[in-house]
Parts: sequence; structure tokens; C-alpha cells
Amino acid sequence: MHIVIMGCGRTGAALATEFEARGHSVAIIDQSGDAFRRLPASFKGQRITGIGFDRDTLVSAGVEDAYGFAAVSDGDNSNILAARVVRETYGVDNVVARIADSGRADVYRRLGIPTVAPVPWTAAQIVSRLLPGGSDDLYLDPSAGIGLRRLRVDSGWVGRRYEDLQQNSGARVAYLVRFGDRLLPNAETLVQEGDEAYFVMATGDGPDPTRVIGRAPEVAK
Repeated sequence: MHIVIMGCGRTGAALATEFEARGHSVAIIDQSGDAFRRLPASFKGQRITGIGFDRDTLVSAGVEDAYGFAAVSDGDNSNILAARVVRETYGVDNVVARIADSGRADVYRRLGIPTVAPVPWTAAQIVSRLLPGGSDDLYLDPSAGIGLRRLRVDSGWVGRRYEDLQQNSGARVAYLVRFGDRLLPNAETLVQEGDEAYFVMATGDGPDPTRVIGRAPEVAK
């Protein structure tokens, strides 16, 4: 697939490198030619100096054949303008804009432009990793009422089966990260200290699985 990225800051350079490593073709746009120094020497994609919402620049980057477009420059206005031009003019459905102002991000999200607001996301990550029972919302399907969350499992569950935890909480373990490796648990997999557990669960009204997962078994009622 072909991916176009606007902004070759640290985020844009990291995205370009990651997409190319996954086998996709990449074009990255920045107003400053010096910005491309952030790309690794092995980068084979297009480096285009120009304004990311300028149509000639976008066409040079191959936006007409793009599968996705990421606007991650330092300017909120530039990002949202570029995202709208790419979606509305070139019909690219997979568009994401980085918006530093979380309030504005919510507005644009309601208008149908997917946005990423770095400050709330970073704050949520820090809170979730510092506080007991912290969690990350990684995916949410409001229409189905299903979410994927990273939850911290109380140490009281260590040595017990994830199967028992599932039965008590009503959530399902999607996968684990253990010592840096991904693991798909089976019926006999035991909870170990340091596990990062990712759960699929129902959202909305009803029992809260996090209350069970975040407490020791004897009080997880």
C-alpha cells in the first residue's frame, strides 16, 4: 500500500520508517528540506519539500493512489486542512490528523476526521501505568459495545489461571506480553508477575470487569 505523511518531525520520521519496514511505499512531505535528516539513510521513499495541503505537492506524493494519509506536522490548522483536502478532494478514507488541542480534536472527530491528541493520550498512559488498576483503552467499537483494554492484574492473581480470572470477571484475555514476548494464553496459562494483559470486554452498563481484575481474588466480588 502507498502511505503519504505530512510532517517529517520525530513522529513523521518514525511513521515513515515503520511503514516502509512493513513493506509499504511511503512519501513524506515537509516544508523544510533539512527535516528529512531525521529519516534513516536506508529510507527509500519519496522526500518531498512543499506545503502538505498544496494540491500539486500532494499529487507529487502520489495521494491519488494512497491508501492512507497522516498529517503530523507541528501545526494543528495545517494538519486538519490537509486531512480535509485529502479526504474530500482525493477520496482517501484512511486519514488521521494530529491535533495538539484536545478540545479541537474532539470537534474534528465529530465532523468525521479521525484525530490523535498527544497530550491526553500521554497523560492517560502515565496514569494507567502509575496507579493500581490502571488501564489503556486500545480499541472501542461503540456500535457493538466491545472494547480492547490493557489492564493491570492484581498481584493476588499471580499463580492462578487466566481462565479463572476470565470466569470471575466476564472479560476475555486477548493476549499477553510477557518478558517482551507476545503470548496467546490457553486454559492452563497462569498469571505471572509483570504480565501485561490485554482484555476484550463489553462496555457500557453492567458489571465492571476492571473491579475484579484489579483486586485480589478474595475481594473480587
